[in-house]
Amino acid sequence: MSHFDKHVFFCTNLRDDGGDCCGKHGAQKARDYVKKKVKELGISSHLNKIRINSAGCMNRCDEGPVIVVYPEGTWYTFVDESDLDEIIEQHLQNGRIVERLKI
Repeated sequence: MSHFDKHVFFCTNLRDDGGDCCGKHGAQKARDYVKKKVKELGISSHLNKIRINSAGCMNRCDEGPVIVVYPEGTWYTFVDESDLDEIIEQHLQNGRIVERLKI
């Protein structure tokens, strides 16, 4: 059994060569937004542990920005905070994969 019910990794990598990467698409800001929102909503508790983490390059730069949610291993891309809100509400709160954002 996993220590967390949901473990969310945001690729926040910034490439040294200046190439396309998640970090260039506001990934750190998005990660910070989701972490704050999860805390504000109170959906991570001793009963439902959700962890939001930064990650280095996950080798999906051409599909970025990307996040992956475990234990399901669901990969998402997103454009803005409304996409992130949908992932929070549907996947993190209700356990339903957001098909339109899945990669």
